[in-house]
Amino acid sequence: MSEIPARAQEPGSPSDGARTVAADGPVSGALPPGDAMWQSSPPGSLYDYIKVASFSIGADGLVDQWSVRAEQLFGIPAERALGVDPIEVFIDPELRERGQRKMAEILDGREWTGVVPFRLPGDARGECGTRGLAEVYVMPTRTADGEKAAVCIVVDVRTLRSIETDLAASQAIFGQSPFGFLLIDTDLRVRRANHRFASVFGGTPDDHRGKGVHDYLPRGEAERVAATLRRVLETGDSVTDMHVTGFVPGSDERRNWSVNLYRVHSGTGRPIGVAWLGTDITARRAAAREAAAARRNLALLNEAGARIGNSLDLETTARELLDVVVPGFCDLATVDLYQGLLAGDETPPGLADGSAELRRVAFASAVSDAPFLGTGERVPVGSVHHFPFNSPCADALRTARPRSVPAEDGGLVQSTLAVPMVAHDTVVGLAQFARTKGSEPFGDRDRELAVELAARAAVCIDNARLYRREHERALILQRSLLPPGDPEASGLDIACRYLPGNAATGRPSEVGGDWFDVIELPGHRTALVVGDVMGRGLRAAVAMGELRTAVRTLAQLDLEPAEVLAQLDEIARGLGAAGGPSQTFGGGVRQATRAARRPREADLSEVYLATCVYAVYDAVTRRCTFANAGHLPPVLVEPGEQALMLDVPPGMPLGVGGEPFEEVEVELPEGALLALYTDGLVESRDHPLDEGLQAFVGALTDPTRPLEDVCDHVLNTLDTHHGEDDIALLMARVQGLPAESVGDWTLPREPRSVGRAREHARARLQGWGLDALVDTTELLVSELVTNALRYGEGEIRLRLLLDRTLVCEVWDSGLVQPRRRRARDTDEGGRGLQLVGLLSAAWGSRRTPRGKTVWFELPLPGDDDGLKDPAEALLSLF
Repeated sequence: MSEIPARAQEPGSPSDGARTVAADGPVSGALPPGDAMWQSSPPGSLYDYIKVASFSIGADGLVDQWSVRAEQLFGIPAERALGVDPIEVFIDPELRERGQRKMAEILDGREWTGVVPFRLPGDARGECGTRGLAEVYVMPTRTADGEKAAVCIVVDVRTLRSIETDLAASQAIFGQSPFGFLLIDTDLRVRRANHRFASVFGGTPDDHRGKGVHDYLPRGEAERVAATLRRVLETGDSVTDMHVTGFVPGSDERRNWSVNLYRVHSGTGRPIGVAWLGTDITARRAAAREAAAARRNLALLNEAGARIGNSLDLETTARELLDVVVPGFCDLATVDLYQGLLAGDETPPGLADGSAELRRVAFASAVSDAPFLGTGERVPVGSVHHFPFNSPCADALRTARPRSVPAEDGGLVQSTLAVPMVAHDTVVGLAQFARTKGSEPFGDRDRELAVELAARAAVCIDNARLYRREHERALILQRSLLPPGDPEASGLDIACRYLPGNAATGRPSEVGGDWFDVIELPGHRTALVVGDVMGRGLRAAVAMGELRTAVRTLAQLDLEPAEVLAQLDEIARGLGAAGGPSQTFGGGVRQATRAARRPREADLSEVYLATCVYAVYDAVTRRCTFANAGHLPPVLVEPGEQALMLDVPPGMPLGVGGEPFEEVEVELPEGALLALYTDGLVESRDHPLDEGLQAFVGALTDPTRPLEDVCDHVLNTLDTHHGEDDIALLMARVQGLPAESVGDWTLPREPRSVGRAREHARARLQGWGLDALVDTTELLVSELVTNALRYGEGEIRLRLLLDRTLVCEVWDSGLVQPRRRRARDTDEGGRGLQLVGLLSAAWGSRRTPRGKTVWFELPLPGDDDGLKDPAEALLSLF
């Protein structure tokens, strides 16, 4: 409100009476009676902003009233302003003439409104004061004497322009802003809304006056927003980017808004409400969800690439897929693989067979009481089943395209995807992903992700299938190269074990190059061999087969153990050479030897290194000769003694070359236990070699136990389940040939020795009760002794050995080996060795340190190999 003007009062001034009449007389259209008509306007009203000044001019053109607001506007107190000519005091000289004319018109009774430039009175030096513009409204009046006067209402133009600017800004917010705007009062009712808000919620801005937030938002959301509005009113704290969810009239689409709230004050600081500034962020939220889903899917694919396919096992790979997708992608999941694929078929079923048998290999759930997905019936993990022909799952298998499975009424699952697992254009199984009620159903992006995840797992499963097939082939090859069952040997009780890497744990692993062998040699001797080709895989297994074949070949040549290893070293050096046997998975010992002897640079990466221990046991003398090529030492347990490792000097591994091998001869007592083994038995990542050797020696405590029990005890004690390397264990208990089973005679070099040899043989065979062998043995002994007399040197030694077969040996000091040839019909001789070959089960010759030995072997009566009639054999020679 404007102030009551200050006035120069005179006694009996009619102005007082005028105010009295105005106050006492009735006023038409006045406010309701009572105290309410005298209430003050609240602070912050329009007059507080405008600050209207007023003064009056008397009939003489001089100021006769000066308000307090005029003092504030012009800076002149009333005592200085009263009685002055406003034109002379406040108007510049060049404008005074015009001002005097306007003053005359006003005092003549005319109203006037306009903008007047003014200046404040100068100081004592006559300098001009502050200049400004004033909006002036002049109303003619009359004094109590009836003289013409005027009342001037003055407002600073700067204040008016500021108000105009504020009004324009307010109008811009309400009329031109792209954001929805509400002015909410202290009762949480809308006092004003702009056109943008009305365009969203319908109607005109005035239609929203008096409404509350419950008229726009669902109950729960409205209560949350109302509580926030009250907090803003009470605390004055602004709220930015508050997300509000609701619906707009005529649409079922859920909308999202970002709302900013701040408290609004009057000019005096009194809170008058809350300003609501909101914008629709539904599209932005959808884009954010899409971006978040894309990031989640990318992270899921990265996780799948890191976690799926690390085991090369079909079932494990399927479980790895489910570990990735549950619960990050879905709530439940299963994997079914074709039964034929799991059974090891060469090629899994193609795309057309959607009803073939499958086995459920994996199931995962993030919820309790979860169903097994599929046909509606529970399919336990491990069971074999098939999908109905017209089911979505069978269709997915036939077409190799994902299908949606309808949800069961009242069931837990609301959305299911059946995704075929395709690898190299072949369907290997079916993955099902399901989301329960309360989760977001699968969309197109989810379908694409499910296909990608299933494809990655399918490739890993197919790789695991191929690996399993190759692994099984390598195992078959490896086992085919090892002796079947427990081999038999003269004078030895044999037991053996072979365990592929990880056989106990079930985890697939590449085959290794461990091997063992038991080779029967002439004269009731036995070669015991244990070796290990360094490296793993099919090539290592093939190299092992080559070396094992070479060992058997060299053993039949009856070479000394050190010489056998020397020849093996040459062969091993050729296995890794270009074109060698292990490069072509074929070839033979001669090719490998030639490759090893070709000049080339020393490069150990080109050869297969192997360790090997080779021992030859003589059942007659119970002596055993060892040679070692970088292998672990044999272990001997004598009756009543503790186990000890034999001191057999380890030479360089096979394939290195350049160093000769040493031999060690040990006499083995009756009942002693000899153990040969590979490093997989005593060494692993978690068990150092020294600890393993000590544990192995400690496990061999009782050599009298059955060998099968000893082998099992050793494997259980050493905890062989942890190892990734193959394990070969060869156990032999000494059972020397009894003295009564040996006949040994020395014959002079004279013709009568032939007859004596027959007599010795006849008497000993009759003493053994082998009368059926007398004639054949006499005939063959005569042939061998005769040859020794004719072609040999020095004295002659005859020996008969009885064990599982009858062996006859004739020794002389000559070095020339007998050679079998086919005699012509006209030849008078040359048929002796042919006769030996026809009548005996086996025959041959071997070198000895001081000559040679020619031998033959006859089966005992009652064996499957029947005895041949000497007469028929003689006739067959002619």
